[in-house]
Amino acid sequence: MAGLALGTAGLGNVFGEIDDEAAAAVVAAAAGAGVRYFDTAPYYGFGLAERRLGRALPAGSFAVSTKVGRTLTDGGCVFDFSAAAVRRGIEDSLDRLGLDHLDIVYLHDPDDHEEQAAAEAWPELCRLRDEGVVSAIGVGMNQWEMPARFVERLDVDVVLLAGRYTLLDRSGERLLDLCGERGVDVVLGGVFNSGLLIDPRPGAWFDYAPAPADLLARAQRLRDVAAAAGYDLAACALAFAAAHPAVTSVLVGATSAAQVRENLDAFQREVPHELLHHLISC
Repeated sequence: MAGLALGTAGLGNVFGEIDDEAAAAVVAAAAGAGVRYFDTAPYYGFGLAERRLGRALPAGSFAVSTKVGRTLTDGGCVFDFSAAAVRRGIEDSLDRLGLDHLDIVYLHDPDDHEEQAAAEAWPELCRLRDEGVVSAIGVGMNQWEMPARFVERLDVDVVLLAGRYTLLDRSGERLLDLCGERGVDVVLGGVFNSGLLIDPRPGAWFDYAPAPADLLARAQRLRDVAAAAGYDLAACALAFAAAHPAVTSVLVGATSAAQVRENLDAFQREVPHELLHHLISC
């Protein structure tokens, strides 16, 4: 059964500035409520999210994932999927997180760098896995086609797919089915499609941009159908994401402890399969 995981882009001030105290409260609320998997990346606040997570994560049995490929430099962040950048990136992430081991490392958005990611970054990740520095390796993207090629060609442990398997966009279903066949775990992110599946109102966003009118109208229909059955749309979005048998974790971000609790309450709400089936047919 899929569990709820905490995404930490918000700890890196990606969605608006929060202070160290609020960031620590987010991690504490998640850990205290039973969340055991935390995802981060150097790109989130140029190392800030990793540092904040590392300082706030309490002792205990927690899984942490980070990413390589969007490499920090003195001038900002560049794409670099070379073997040297991968190893250096993991060493830097371990230092920021205060850890000596990572549970999962993903290639981070290699959309325009598939050849280098497969030929240089991936073999280095395999070596780091063999050395015990990393337990599992995979790819994290907002598209499903390239991860599917990786799953078909390479020894992938886990895929992080954002935004492509939701109540509004099921284009990634083929990837999830493939992962199920191959025994590859799937972590789903972006299940609210930038908030449109929480509060579909005029001005809402879809995938980091203002929602087109047709998608806004469809999300509003979904909200109305869910409400008529006595359910919040957010709870239905989370239940849909968790229902696929290949999904092991549903990744949701937060910028306050209250938001963590809201997400957990929504995730724990049991939604009838009949309602989910109705929603995806709307």
